[in-house]
Amino acid sequence: MKQDLSEISLAPLLKYFNDLIPLNSMERELIVARFQPRLYRKRQYVHQEGDICSQLSFVIRGCLRMYKVDEKGNTHILQFAAENKWINDLGSFHSRKASELNIDALEDTMVLQISYDNLISLYIEAPKFDRIFRVLTENSFITLQKRLLQNLSSSAEDHYNSFLEVYPDLSNRLPQTQIASFLGITPEFLSRLRSKRTKNS
Repeated sequence: MKQDLSEISLAPLLKYFNDLIPLNSMERELIVARFQPRLYRKRQYVHQEGDICSQLSFVIRGCLRMYKVDEKGNTHILQFAAENKWINDLGSFHSRKASELNIDALEDTMVLQISYDNLISLYIEAPKFDRIFRVLTENSFITLQKRLLQNLSSSAEDHYNSFLEVYPDLSNRLPQTQIASFLGITPEFLSRLRSKRTKNS
């Protein structure tokens, strides 16, 4: 990737936080000091299975995916993260134990990252961020819970409609194979769902 790290602006992250709870100048300075820019090329790993997940990533531009490869070599995608979204293996990050998941880049991706130690120090120096990240964690849990319930009781078509609601900008950016893996269906079946949706619209 040819872009320099200086091209990664903290403005989207500062706006993200400020929209949740207005920040004062000291809190903005802490964000600038604690978050580090990083560029990932397409297909480059952000995090690999077996390692402890040490970074929480906020996507400035591009798209990341978090996934598990099973014993048969099948890929199961748990999450996508595009612009203004967060991603990490939450369990590994907070337990400091080896992860069973991978995170890689589906597009050339610019992120801002904070380490576990820097996040804890951020909580101590500015308790407002403890509140902010607690809300983010709760929202992530709610999203996961909804997805688990859908997998138990909803049709593939419902899953696809939910994907379009959660990731409205990704349906035309990602290959069908990636979306199908996330939904747990074949690319061919996804193609039929898309055709049906187009006819009914």
